[in-house]
Amino acid sequence: MALVVNDSNFDEAVLKSDKPVMVDFWAEWCGPCRVIAPYIEEIGKEFEGRAVVAKCDVDSSPGVASRFGIRNIPTVLFFRNGEIADKQVGAVPKATFVAKLSALI
Repeated sequence: MALVVNDSNFDEAVLKSDKPVMVDFWAEWCGPCRVIAPYIEEIGKEFEGRAVVAKCDVDSSPGVASRFGIRNIPTVLFFRNGEIADKQVGAVPKATFVAKLSALI
């Protein structure tokens, strides 16, 4: 299951993680976000213990979204050692997310 991150816990959960982190920036009203939501949950289960998979609602956490320049959603950022290592904008097949996250492990 994906970890819910927000303005208050983002740094601790994502930037200080000792594992690679995939963060899905999404919103309830976003159709493409709803399309990839099941993939995000599946990937969270598949990578449990090897990586952190998180979701950040841009409407309830505008600070984090602004800090990372999120202008389009869904945007998925991939972090390693507290730094952005990769990025995917828009809805893509699950295999694309898996490949990008696998490359960081």
